[in-house]
Amino acid sequence: MSFHGSRDVMPPNQEQLRHLTAALVEPAGYGPTDPLVIGVRQGSAPPVFLASGRTATGEPLTAGTTVYTASLSKQITAACAALLVREGRLDTESPLAQWMPELPGWADAVRVRHLIHHTSGLPEGVHIDELLRAEPDRTTAGVIRALARLDDLPGKPGTEFRYCNAGYVCLAVIVERAAGQPLPDFAREHVFLPLAMVTTRYWSGPAPHPPGAAPLDPLSPAPLSLGDGGVWSTAQELMRWNEALDRDELGVSALLHTPGHLDDGTPLSYAWALEVRTEACRRIYRHGGSWPGLSTQLVRIADQDASFVIVALDDDTDRTVTLAIAMVEELAPSSEPW
Repeated sequence: MSFHGSRDVMPPNQEQLRHLTAALVEPAGYGPTDPLVIGVRQGSAPPVFLASGRTATGEPLTAGTTVYTASLSKQITAACAALLVREGRLDTESPLAQWMPELPGWADAVRVRHLIHHTSGLPEGVHIDELLRAEPDRTTAGVIRALARLDDLPGKPGTEFRYCNAGYVCLAVIVERAAGQPLPDFAREHVFLPLAMVTTRYWSGPAPHPPGAAPLDPLSPAPLSLGDGGVWSTAQELMRWNEALDRDELGVSALLHTPGHLDDGTPLSYAWALEVRTEACRRIYRHGGSWPGLSTQLVRIADQDASFVIVALDDDTDRTVTLAIAMVEELAPSSEPW
């Protein structure tokens, strides 16, 4: 596969990492012109980036191209909530009704931790899609209006894990109300600027994407809701985010890495917007994201001091996951596929 981008002279170990990563791309199913960018780091050396293909507007896709991050946004939302928990401004045991009294009575039974760990019982999939049909677009306000029309929850809070985008939209609203300022402003001041993630931002419109970003298909623009999505970033800055979590630069990594549990104590593998797995004595943190025209994976292998990001501008999540599994095997060869 032909990769474009920086060709600066690199130390032998980084050049080897580049070649090892490049060798995994074609077996995963990617062709030479597929729009794909990969960032990978091992040890204390700077990350290596590989990129190929072009955006929908014909620009070369690079490690510095601003792209929609889809559900990777949840990590930022969870980190903002964790910062407020650390400051004593947010209690994860507090009920959703305390923060969002505009919701029906079922909100009394939903705790903030239920939202964080996807055990809230809120509607997802076809259920939320049906509720959202009455809304002109998927904004935060639209999602909240849809939930306000819901008489009962489809599930009982705390009894099962069910991945739920609407729960993270609610979590974003809670962060705003606990912080007393809009989520984009809070994230910029407390996350993005301190970590020198100068391009990364939450975007709620009205345009479908921030100025200068790689647009998605006009027929399937990114949703404008915040919390479940909404973050636009670059492969370079997503690798910076991984590094910050590894180094605990925000002081909340221990909390973010703590898996949740059901109300009966059953442990979960999902922490604060991170799937946590221990394989062959190696701790792996990962999350993916997808939207029409986009598939992402963000992974850290803590015991190997290694991490990587994959951004593909296509609808083929299977290829992205296949590539991510191969990269885990390469960086931590005794681990099992997830």
